[in-house]
Amino acid sequence: MEEFQIFNQNFIWGCSAIGAGIAMIAGIGPGVGQGIAAGLGASAVGKNPGARSDITSTMLLGQAVAETTGLYGLVVAIILMFVKPFG
Repeated sequence: MEEFQIFNQNFIWGCSAIGAGIAMIAGIGPGVGQGIAAGLGASAVGKNPGARSDITSTMLLGQAVAETTGLYGLVVAIILMFVKPFG
């Protein structure tokens, strides 16, 4: 019976590691979105240099909002890796 418990615990740890890897997939979306936002912001500043401060502040606010998704994925991954259930 004790042997089954060890297998069960290792299985849970393995599933936690796989879940953490899947949670980190959430970092792809913010990376792509921020790259697009930065490119379009640079393009907008090139077309209208007078509005540089307004464009930059709006771009940075949008990037900060987009980054929260990636940070939530990171927090979930850290919890899955370092909080061991049934350990």
